Amino acid sequence: MNTQDLLARVQDGLNTLDVSSKYKTAALKWIEVWLTEAAYQDYRPQIGFLIENAKWDFLLDSFYQVIPFGTGGRRGLVGVGPNRINTWTIQASAQGHSQYLINLYGDEARRRGVVLTFDVRRYTQQGLYSKNLPNPVMNLDGKQLAEAAARVYAANAIKVYMFADIRSTPGLSFAIRHLNAISGDMFSASHNLPTDNGKKVYDLHGGQLIPPEDQTLVNEVTQNVSEIKTMDLETAKSQGLVQLVGQEVDDAFHNAASAVSLSDARDLKIVYAPLHGTGLSSVYPVLTKLGFDVELDPLTSNMSGAFENVTFNIPNPEVIESFDNTIPYADQVSADIIINTDPDADRIGVMVRTGDGWKFLSGNEIGIILTDYAISKLKSQNRLNADSVVIKTDVTTSLIQKICQENNVQCIADLLVGFKYIAEEMNKLEKENKIDGFILGTEESHGFLTGNYCRDKDAACAAVWIGEHAAELKQHNKSLLDNLNNIYARYGYCHNYLTEIRLLGAKGMEQIQFIMDHLRATSIDQFGNYDIQQKIDRWQGSPQPHLSRTDTSSRNVLIYYFSPVAGTESIRATVRPSGTEPKIKMYFEILGKPFDSDAVDTAKQKIVSLREDLEKQFMQYCYRLLNIDFPDRGFLLFWQLPLDAKLHYFEVEAEIADLQNVTNIQTKQERLDELLQFLGANPIQKVDAAFKAKYGTGIKDFLTLS
Repeated sequence: MNTQDLLARVQDGLNTLDVSSKYKTAALKWIEVWLTEAAYQDYRPQIGFLIENAKWDFLLDSFYQVIPFGTGGRRGLVGVGPNRINTWTIQASAQGHSQYLINLYGDEARRRGVVLTFDVRRYTQQGLYSKNLPNPVMNLDGKQLAEAAARVYAANAIKVYMFADIRSTPGLSFAIRHLNAISGDMFSASHNLPTDNGKKVYDLHGGQLIPPEDQTLVNEVTQNVSEIKTMDLETAKSQGLVQLVGQEVDDAFHNAASAVSLSDARDLKIVYAPLHGTGLSSVYPVLTKLGFDVELDPLTSNMSGAFENVTFNIPNPEVIESFDNTIPYADQVSADIIINTDPDADRIGVMVRTGDGWKFLSGNEIGIILTDYAISKLKSQNRLNADSVVIKTDVTTSLIQKICQENNVQCIADLLVGFKYIAEEMNKLEKENKIDGFILGTEESHGFLTGNYCRDKDAACAAVWIGEHAAELKQHNKSLLDNLNNIYARYGYCHNYLTEIRLLGAKGMEQIQFIMDHLRATSIDQFGNYDIQQKIDRWQGSPQPHLSRTDTSSRNVLIYYFSPVAGTESIRATVRPSGTEPKIKMYFEILGKPFDSDAVDTAKQKIVSLREDLEKQFMQYCYRLLNIDFPDRGFLLFWQLPLDAKLHYFEVEAEIADLQNVTNIQTKQERLDELLQFLGANPIQKVDAAFKAKYGTGIKDFLTLS
């Protein structure tokens, strides 16, 4: 079909979709650009394929916007279109970033240069595009994206420092500072699914950009890029514009991360699972350098963007299932703790062996343990002073603030979500010559920093403290969980819980905005039996006006404080759209009162039961806003499933149960696979608890497929 026929068909197809006309208009505009301009000619065959096969929802989502810059940078699905990660979106970003740097720093930007690093991701998804046509995104990996960006920076006469192989995000942050570079990029999608990739942009301090600077960069990329300059990579190397770096920077990084150690205790068996990612270049060498007994998990120690040995293919330490395939090996070698990290090794996960099996620590619990450990060690070493400070985001557990207050340690506690805001506070301390008082930066999403050597969270330094603290406790036949329960008894059990409503595509974006608009504008007295004392809207307060559109986006946060009920000191719920993924996030926190250490289980269960009730009341309110009758059993489904997938499960659940009447085992299994295909990897695990709640047993047992 010729271009005009294709566009006419697109217009007709988009008009069939139940979504705002502004998204359809934007998508049609971008599709026309990508079909007609020479810069996108490599993508035209696949766009034509999508049009001829009437993939209207997919085309709309791929083209209705330029992929945005959020709290963690720019990341999302790899694919064809401006709302996807591909060579064009990466090179356009690099060109805009080059212009931004030259505008800001002039020749200094060219001389000091940028550092580029990448992780293990590689796009291999099947079924969306034609296998028989050229496809510039198939097998696209982080190294190719980094090299594509390097060609652009070099063409703008900006020097580029590159590693030959994968490195971690904190490794990049350190390298920027160590090499005195002006900026840097990390090509990664952090803990997202294998289908994603992206780019995080860093400033000269080694931190991510904050408002309004991120908006200035976005404007440069989206409004002022008229031509993408490129240079052949080998030519750039021969002219000294692209320089490889390696062992010297690595050694300096490992030394800096190791230097945070507060104890010589090492008698501990650790199993480390890098989840197929870059922790082999950071966490593992740091732990071994310090003399820890570390066994590598054999299943997840190969670098692979498929994350094939991680349940659900979600390499996220926040997800307890990320430990599933490591636990058997940890049992085999009699490990005391398991540590895992996400693909770019900035987030850490921890599981602790107890008499009752392995126990998962949430990001908030790790932060509590690290805060208490550091303050205790520094106090015993007479190293606490008036400048001693812990820094956390507002959605991170308030128990950290309570621990600091009772130990006369400052706590900067009300920061917006994103480690970049913690980094900015560190920069302020450095300017005031108070950085030596910095103890810990912590956020609930398993991100921690315990030293001044970089400006982003680093799993390596957190692993050092976790390892040596666990080793000290082991000397007294105690575990990290014992320590945590003692903290709770002393200060009160603080139960923090994160969940979400994942709403995909342009329609989902409208639904997210609708929920936020309603909650912001509506006076609500209570959710269920929980009376609202105060609602805080982070759009209000300083600074006014907001610094930029990105500032407005970061401040799109509502906090509800509820009247305490018996046995509690405080209750709150925080709601905000994600800055990097299509979802609205809800953070629930209930702080109980101190209790006798013998009553830990009872004290915890009371608080957890309250949270479960509040969660249902709050989220059911939001579901009703979308005219959705969400069953209570829906709260048993895997929490990160998109809402459409959760609802579709209940549509097919009876069909699943009816397979009990199929006598042929192979036919039964094939039909089950078909019914659950929409759930992706490990589908039964994602829905089994909800099925069991209705039918009394799991799917495999019910269908005699065990």
